[in-house]
Amino acid sequence: QVQLVESGGGSVQAGGSLRLSCAASGSTFSNYCMGWFRQAPGKEREGVALIYTASGNTYYADSVKGRFTISQDNAKNTLYLQMNSLKPEDTAMYYCAARPIRDYSDYALKWGQADFGYWGQGTQVTVSS
Repeated sequence: QVQLVESGGGSVQAGGSLRLSCAASGSTFSNYCMGWFRQAPGKEREGVALIYTASGNTYYADSVKGRFTISQDNAKNTLYLQMNSLKPEDTAMYYCAARPIRDYSDYALKWGQADFGYWGQGTQVTVSS
């Protein structure tokens, strides 16, 4: 079964950087949509960045464009999120998520958490001003 394990969270001052990692196992992730979501206290979980593993195409929420970069290491089955120029509003629990691409409709860009069947346990990111 698919397992996703995040790491790399921590506390950083505004303007700093962190790199999150998500180690994936239990499948070949050659044709998946994988992504990073975050949830701040009292707020809904929101999509931050997505990558289609077969094409390498990436997509970002407007709030993180130009500051965050999602990438993958296929050899290590690991997903990354490089976060630069961090802001206090980036403080949240960050989750790795994945969904397989099984048919044409799965290629559609989907940001809803209900669209993703596999989730990690989350890693906390705290940005202080």
